[in-house]
Formats: sequence, C-alpha cells, structure tokens
Amino acid sequence: MLIVLSPAKTLDYASPLNSETHSLPDFIPRSAELISLLRKLSPASIGSLMKISDPLAELNWQRYADWSKKFSFDNARQALLAFNGDVYEGLDARSLKQSQLEWAQDHLRILSGLYGVLRPLDLMQPYRLEMGTQLPNAHGNTLYDFWGERVTKVLNKVLTEQQASALVNLASEEYFKVVKPKVLAVPVITPVFEDWKGGKYKIISFYAKRARGLMARYAIDKKITKPALLKRFDTDGYAFDAASSTEFKWVFRRRLEV
Repeated sequence: MLIVLSPAKTLDYASPLNSETHSLPDFIPRSAELISLLRKLSPASIGSLMKISDPLAELNWQRYADWSKKFSFDNARQALLAFNGDVYEGLDARSLKQSQLEWAQDHLRILSGLYGVLRPLDLMQPYRLEMGTQLPNAHGNTLYDFWGERVTKVLNKVLTEQQASALVNLASEEYFKVVKPKVLAVPVITPVFEDWKGGKYKIISFYAKRARGLMARYAIDKKITKPALLKRFDTDGYAFDAASSTEFKWVFRRRLEV
C-alpha cells in the first residue's frame, strides 16, 4: 500500500529537526527547469499568476532566486518536516520517531507542483507553486502538462517494488489530477471524510484536510500495509460508514457533540 498526500502552502523552516536522515528528490533537473521559468517573472507577475498578496509574491520571488540544484541543511529540510498546513497538523510529523519516519519514507509520497513527487525525507527548498497553476512551459500550458506521466511512473515503480494492492489517495483533487489512474498498476482507494452539520453529513474542508493527515498518521503508527485495515480508522471520532461507501470510495463520518 502506498499513500499520497498534497503538500501545504504553509512552511516551517524554523522548528528544530527531529532527524537528520534525508534523501534527495527524484526530479531535481525538472524542478530546475520550472525555476528557470519562474525566475523570468517579476514579483507583480507572480502575485497575479498565483493570486497572492504583494508580500507573498516578493517572498516567493526571492525563493526562486535563491533556489539551487545543490541541496543541504543550509537551504533545505525534509519535506515531511517542512510542510505545516492542516494536513500536516493532523499528521504531526515532528513527534514521529526515527523508525516511524523510515516507515513513512517507504509508504508515503507527497505530490508537488515544483518537485513532482517527494518522499517524506527528501530535502526540499522552500517554494510555492500549486499544481493547478497555469504556467506555460515546453510541454504545454499547465503543470499537469509539464509532469505528464512522470509522477505516475514513479508511483508505479514503488507500487511494484512493494507488491502493493492499492494506492490510497489522501491528496486533494487539484493535486491528484497529476496522477494517471489508468496508467497505475493498482486501483485507487479514496477516503472521504464527512462531518455532521446543518442536519446532514458534508465535507468540511478544514476538518477533511486534517483528517487526511490523521489517517496518514494512523497508518504510520500501526504500520498498515493492507488497505482494508484503514477501515478501522477511528481517530477524533471518525468511523467507516459502509452503507455510504463504494468499492474504491471509502466514507468516514463523525457527529461531534455540540
């Protein structure tokens, strides 16, 4: 079983690291190709392209200028310990032990607009480049065109090595669109998280993102390699709802007491 996650917009390059074990991204030359395109943009153009504020545009303009093909702890840190959004608050990677980080390295992947796909311990320099960005390049007009089937082929390689039976999609729709399910060697299982609100169950973005991280952490803690065992996921009150699920779409619901 292999789990895929989305990255986060929020980054943390200040907190102490709980591990120095690291690896390098698979697609550094490809990332450099994207950086060369981004360096041609002014801060104002970056702000317009990404629909972000002037201070964020300036920050990311500087990040692109500083980006290097050489990765070290002076300019990078492990991806799982750098991302800091809702998903990663649920996963709480900074509390993982070394053995858990190593397990995650084998069974978890993070999809990325700039890096394509990252292993948890791959060194990552700070950036912002969402997968849905319309960035004209030599391969088309979008990052989906740029990455083509490369991300899927890397995932397939891992799935084959593991003799895995499924890929578990805990990524957002925007990011998972870079994966080509028809090219994958295994079926895709997509957990969906719903909360009770306004008299019915619905997906609430903040809670759903956090729940994806919670499920990834659940898999790491229990070293789950068989997807069916994820149906036992019960963190923070969620429970598998068989009646609302299909073969490959697994619905988890909770009803919080008010």
